[in-house]
Amino acid sequence: MVKHQITIERIEGLDFARALALFGMFVVNYQVIVGAEGNGSGWLIWFTELFQGRASAAFVLLAGIGISLMTRKARNGDSDLIRKNKKNIWKRSAFLFLLGMVLYAVGWTGDILHYYGVYMFIASFLIAASNKIIIIICSLFGLVAQIMQVTSNYLNGWDLDKPFIEYTDFWTIEGFLRNLLFNGYHPIFPWICFFLIGMIIGRLDLTNKIIIKKMGIISLMLLIISEFISRILFQTSLRFLDIESATFLFQTGPIPPNLFYLISNACSAILVITISIYVTRNFSGNWLINAFVKTGQLTLTHYVSHVFVGIGILVLLKRLVNQTIGFSLIFSILFFAGSILFSIIWRKKFKRGPIELIMRKLVN
Repeated sequence: MVKHQITIERIEGLDFARALALFGMFVVNYQVIVGAEGNGSGWLIWFTELFQGRASAAFVLLAGIGISLMTRKARNGDSDLIRKNKKNIWKRSAFLFLLGMVLYAVGWTGDILHYYGVYMFIASFLIAASNKIIIIICSLFGLVAQIMQVTSNYLNGWDLDKPFIEYTDFWTIEGFLRNLLFNGYHPIFPWICFFLIGMIIGRLDLTNKIIIKKMGIISLMLLIISEFISRILFQTSLRFLDIESATFLFQTGPIPPNLFYLISNACSAILVITISIYVTRNFSGNWLINAFVKTGQLTLTHYVSHVFVGIGILVLLKRLVNQTIGFSLIFSILFFAGSILFSIIWRKKFKRGPIELIMRKLVN
């Protein structure tokens, strides 16, 4: 009985973290969609910048945890079960990749799902690998990404009049691969590192309070250290570098996703996850906590709806350009509240969300 309760508790903690990551993605995405970046008071700019890159990183890291939990039986050495798990993951990755490409085709150029599908496909070959192997591969992806960023033109393919807004040759083979591997919004080098880190965390006993406490303390310490070193190197480098170059090399923002970004954002994602597990464990009966958990269970549906429904509403309101951060933040909060309400109503009759049900039927 105790074991069953702990298992449910662990899943709820991860779902709660997914809901938080989803809200962060709403804040970031709607700010870009309505052209509100930098248009607001200083504290609002600071607040919304906290979510830049971190919400998506948490989303991907949680996906890695999910893969490890899904394939935990296969790691016992059953080769038939490993093959079955791989095929299942391949189908899921294909579904997500195609869904993401559909979103991109209809105009959502900030899509993460097609990258997500590739992360899953690569990770499928590592479900039975040791932690040591995964750490080595993760380190190589991060190192190669940093070398590529320094030696190659990171703006290649981006419209110089609208940098990091429009990718000019995405629908060519060369442009697509460049975007996917190197300088898209969530390129394989190095974004897959978040997925691989998640796979390692998913192998831990996330029901163990001591492990959760250690994860929280270590991630907080590394987050503080990485941010401190980043700022020291940034300030020091200004003696011989311009601000653009120093920012490119030492900042912890998502563009480009350098090594400091990887460390800082992985730590913040782990910290959010540990806090989420603690919260759901200690306040499991709270209606708001349960509402967040239900919302986290429908993240794929809500991600798709925030493109079609959310942007559709903004079109009807004629609020797609030159808006303030205050407006984008209020809209994000209201849309997230609507997502929570939908989740509560939907989960009364169905175990999975609409898009999740479609994926499950196609995969299984």
